[in-house]
Amino acid sequence: MRLFTALLPPAAAVAELTAAVAPLRRLPGADDLRWTATGGWHLTLAFFGEVADELRPELDERLARAAHRHEPLTLRLAGGGHFGRGTLWTGAEGDLAALARLAASVRAAGRRAGVPDDPAGHAFRAHLTLARAPRSSRVPLTPFTDALGTFSGSAWTAGTLSLVASSLPRSGEPGEQPRYDTVAAWPLGRTPGPGGGRAAADG
Repeated sequence: MRLFTALLPPAAAVAELTAAVAPLRRLPGADDLRWTATGGWHLTLAFFGEVADELRPELDERLARAAHRHEPLTLRLAGGGHFGRGTLWTGAEGDLAALARLAASVRAAGRRAGVPDDPAGHAFRAHLTLARAPRSSRVPLTPFTDALGTFSGSAWTAGTLSLVASSLPRSGEPGEQPRYDTVAAWPLGRTPGPGGGRAAADG
């Protein structure tokens, strides 16, 4: 199962971002981009890739303990940027130092459960992916990030660590989106369930 951990923005934050993105989809070149579905919007903390079924119990236990050690965060979606020529995103503001610590703790939990670190070796950067450009695309992303420059959503509390399964498109139909399903979730800053009491053992 292809897994990653994430914080999921609430419906109000999604609605604000949807309104901010709508004008971007009318910019020149927008039709050449693959826009992500609002139902799958998330802030990735750690990408694990394919995880064997036998590793899930240990992974879930360690993620529960990691969630227990971190308090809920106050965040807002804001601004925009892009990775190279391929990925357009909006960023986050608020408790970013605490967010980075949570991401590091989640990655450590994965390693201790026997899950390899991010196969692509990406350093953590808080972002929510809005669109991807095909490799052959020559559409400049700067006009899109400029349009997002003044966007600043309302503050919201991120209080749940989610483990999400990602199923890649298989039909080959243009515009088909990956499917994201939350397979487990743990409240931040609360006592984990049975089996989650060895908090000092994780980093």
